[in-house]
Amino acid sequence: MEKTIIPRAEYPRPDFQREIWLNLNGTWNFTFDDKNCGEKERWYMHGTFEREILVPFCYQSQLSGINEQELHEVVWYCRKFQIPRQMEGKRIILHFGAVDYICRVWLNGSFLGEHQGGHTPFSFEITNFLTDEKNVLTVMAQDDCSLDKPRGKQYWGKEPERCWYTPTTGIWQTVWLEAVGKNYIHHMRITPDIDRRIAILEVFLDQEPNEKLELTALVSYHEKTCRVINTKVYEKYIRLILDIREEDPVDEVHYWSPEEPNLYDLCLMLSIDGAEVDKVSSYFGMRKIEAKNGMILLNNKPYIQKMVLDQGYWPESLITPPSDEAILLDLEMTKKFGFNGARKHQKIEDPRYYYWADRLGVLVWGEMPSGYQFNTNEIVRLTTEWMEFLERDYNHPCIVCWVPFNESWGIRNVFQDEQQQALARSLYELAKAYDPIRLVSTQDGWEQICPSDICGIHDYTANVEEILNKYKSQETIMKSHAQGRILYSENNQYGKQPVLITEYGGIAFSGTSDKEWGYFGTVEDEEEFFKRYEEETLAFWKNDYVWGYAYTQLTDVEQEVNGLMTADRQCKVDSDRIKWINDLCNR
Repeated sequence: MEKTIIPRAEYPRPDFQREIWLNLNGTWNFTFDDKNCGEKERWYMHGTFEREILVPFCYQSQLSGINEQELHEVVWYCRKFQIPRQMEGKRIILHFGAVDYICRVWLNGSFLGEHQGGHTPFSFEITNFLTDEKNVLTVMAQDDCSLDKPRGKQYWGKEPERCWYTPTTGIWQTVWLEAVGKNYIHHMRITPDIDRRIAILEVFLDQEPNEKLELTALVSYHEKTCRVINTKVYEKYIRLILDIREEDPVDEVHYWSPEEPNLYDLCLMLSIDGAEVDKVSSYFGMRKIEAKNGMILLNNKPYIQKMVLDQGYWPESLITPPSDEAILLDLEMTKKFGFNGARKHQKIEDPRYYYWADRLGVLVWGEMPSGYQFNTNEIVRLTTEWMEFLERDYNHPCIVCWVPFNESWGIRNVFQDEQQQALARSLYELAKAYDPIRLVSTQDGWEQICPSDICGIHDYTANVEEILNKYKSQETIMKSHAQGRILYSENNQYGKQPVLITEYGGIAFSGTSDKEWGYFGTVEDEEEFFKRYEEETLAFWKNDYVWGYAYTQLTDVEQEVNGLMTADRQCKVDSDRIKWINDLCNR
């Protein structure tokens, strides 16, 4: 493999950014371990493997340089690095954005630890394992076709089929180092409260302070300072109230919305006797989302969510965005098509997607990737990764709704099974305990479970008369079915939540391969597409109890060819006409 510039070179977690860091993406040594003998034979002591791979792309992808789709359950990575001079004398943290599925890590032959879960980040402090010369970092990743773990759209068979795609094994997000002081900010939460014009700041240190620490929190808007708080730190948990004042008593606080994605910058600094120990840059949005009287309210005003379903796959890199520009393009096209939001489907996305959604003003539904086999393994794995998802992305104002379950995937008998219903309810309650300021759609699609803040219905019916007849009575549809599946599970019933059609459409153009897949037939040309798109959308929208929708989908993905764009992001239809139809859907 030819040496190349560092892929995905931008800072990987811009809502929690430090100045001194080192990107470890690029060319790593790599090998398959089909006999699973590497750990027994202590490959972590060798330091070299016979192949090369371009991190952060998985071996199944083109951009990795390997591009093999055969199943290899165990893979190994290795690379050397040297600590930059500006990091010397500091504590060093090694970060992994995501590794699918089980990951074990060694540095210079010493075991650092293990992480399980394919979509969420993890870190190790490596200060005491470093040498002055070249350091050898070794990673083993283990992934298989088990169905009792969060997989999302990664297919478990030999070849992708229907709406499931090529799987991902190993490192698929950025790997990086950060330099911190002897005390540092482990993570922070910021909770906006627009009604009281405050933001609640919670700061979590890595350990109890053993010296006289001081924390400075500086809030600014467009480089103009709004609030500065200095406080002595006596414990590892600090809670502060930030008063967010208007510049003019006549004006409101700068709210965040898709129309005006206003963001406040936040700088946190730890110091000892005035000397900086740690510094983190972040931001937040003054945004409120709630369900009330059958409506969605954004910043206390009724708001229609016009979303597109977005799978987040690319032909050359699978679930890893090939570049920051690729993320930005998808979000820009989402808005160009006239949508104000995205239902990010079956994927915990790269953090920079949420960052750009914050900046551009795109509402996002954060959905947990599904498992497909209910047992106690699935319960533990789903719950653990669910909580890690909530923690990682809590501070993004773009995220307005969490979705723990989709269409009974992984809880296939939820209609009657009390244990599966209990799991769905428990993830709802955990989300509400950890994050009380967002909505939760507990079991989106059908066979819904209460409590839930949303009634999310999936219906790909293409017959307009059928849609009109089925949905003309809200009372009737809530006791009935959508596309053959009962809307509410046994002992659960509609409770006046806002109703959204969270999957519909899926209109595919006719193709040349019988493997190409869409919903309820195909269309021959653009005119036939727009006739169906407009009629279906307005047929649902004709019902005044419907407060939003999510059209399937933004792009084609592998054999699923029902996107508004091709897999390589070429528009298949006129974006202005899509926007014109979306603009008709107002209350």
